[in-house]
Amino acid sequence: MTRTKGIIGRKIGMTQIFTEDGEMIPVTVIQAGPCYVTQVKTRETDGYEAIQLGFEQVAPKRLNKPELGHLRKHDLPPLRILREIRVENARQYEVGQVLTVEIFQPGEYVDVTGTSKGRGFTGVVKRWGFGGGPKTHGQSDRWRAPGSIGAGTFPGRVLPGTRMAGRMGNEKITVRNLQVVRVDPENHLILVKGAVPGHKKGLVIIRDAVRPPKQARKKQVE
Repeated sequence: MTRTKGIIGRKIGMTQIFTEDGEMIPVTVIQAGPCYVTQVKTRETDGYEAIQLGFEQVAPKRLNKPELGHLRKHDLPPLRILREIRVENARQYEVGQVLTVEIFQPGEYVDVTGTSKGRGFTGVVKRWGFGGGPKTHGQSDRWRAPGSIGAGTFPGRVLPGTRMAGRMGNEKITVRNLQVVRVDPENHLILVKGAVPGHKKGLVIIRDAVRPPKQARKKQVE
């Protein structure tokens, strides 16, 4: 399945809502859009199908001249965020078109991409879930140590990819198949079931799921 739509937003935070049956659903609230289509790319002109979206209007002085020229060329307002989204058919969009949360409907499945929280330099216990060293028999400083990282004779070196201490977080993460629970067009809000990567006010991109669950695919076929 190929993506057909997407929108940019900011994570507001998590809360919970209740269904008519009394079931509690944890949801993430995202303020998404309105987004402007700032560029349309096709196979004939660029070799692939994609659209560029602009988000968050700002004062012109916040942008450099190339950015302002790119937007003013199509009579668009100054926009802080520009992101490209691959789509199956870019011709269905036009430059200047405004996209809102209404492009998604409750029950749909989406993929949400964001930047995870940075944890700084962490040890192997926190970063990889190592069990640590023994707590008894006279050892005193190996509780959270990694232990051996390789043999001495052969291969006589540390193999690439060995799990060790290092920087954790602050990475691009995509959470797949989050179900849209509610859409609020008046306040530009979309509620998705489950957690979304990143901190509050973090930038996220919401796209239709590229591999939705089987039950969702059956409904699309019907």
